[in-house]
Amino acid sequence: MTKTGKMGALVIALLLSVTLLAGGSGFASDGTVIVDNSSAISWWIWPLLLLVVTFIMGVAAVLGGVGGGVLFVPIISGFFPFHLDFVRGAGLLVALAGALAAGPGLLKMNLASLRLAIPVGLIASTFAIIGAMVGLALPTQVVQIALGVTIIGICILMLVAKKSTVPDVPKADQISSVLRIYGIYQEASTGEIIDWKIHRTWQGLLLFVTIGIMAGMFGLGAGWANVPVLNLLMGAPLKISVATSKFLLSITDTSAAWVYLNQGCVIPMIVVPSLIGIMVGSFVGVRLLRVAKPGLVRWIVIGMLAFAGLKALSKGLGF
Repeated sequence: MTKTGKMGALVIALLLSVTLLAGGSGFASDGTVIVDNSSAISWWIWPLLLLVVTFIMGVAAVLGGVGGGVLFVPIISGFFPFHLDFVRGAGLLVALAGALAAGPGLLKMNLASLRLAIPVGLIASTFAIIGAMVGLALPTQVVQIALGVTIIGICILMLVAKKSTVPDVPKADQISSVLRIYGIYQEASTGEIIDWKIHRTWQGLLLFVTIGIMAGMFGLGAGWANVPVLNLLMGAPLKISVATSKFLLSITDTSAAWVYLNQGCVIPMIVVPSLIGIMVGSFVGVRLLRVAKPGLVRWIVIGMLAFAGLKALSKGLGF
């Protein structure tokens, strides 16, 4: 079994263990954690499990081109005994930390494009604030069901969406030309110098309105949507799309995170071990990005999301 395959098996084993541990857990009316005393679970087990699980998430998020938040929120809300509001607040900070940890390395390798990230990031971050306000105003069960449906939809999108390593863009459109969104990078695997540009810019900017709202509402990193839009619609090369998507989260999630922080939805016991795990995992993921097999990582990420999405949906429906 490859290292990537072992990582996926370890995640599943950890989730099953957490499910058994959380069997006697629940919530008080004020959202605090209740753990059945008969299970004799020490409080420090949960931060330790968070540290291990989020480390693996950080590695998988970079390699899979998704934000840590899109893995964090459904998995932690489904298998850990924490209230959804606290998990969403932590999820935005987790996605933000992973982006900040990976960003410098991606910029240094000339994979993340500032010219591409800034205009779409400004739009997405503005609407992420609106999404965060809507998410906190809705009942928890409604958000949990919507989260489960969204995660399952993301899995379907990842299954059916095709990706093009270097899309054919005959001519840059007027908007991208004015904004000077173009670049050059060297493909490490072949040594080829790739001169890239984008098109259909206004359609892409419009889609980032929806992406921002969903990111803020569910506390998700939006890499699952960023990459297809940047790659398939706007025509950026796949590696540029993945790297720019990761960097873009540092712009989008910052805005929504302030809303959750202001509402008191940030608990150190959840956030601190999660941030440490996701940042260390992201550092490792950046170094593995050049040599990892994208196909295998993609299937592991899809499997993790499907598992967590079904759990979130069943939890929201009360099963």
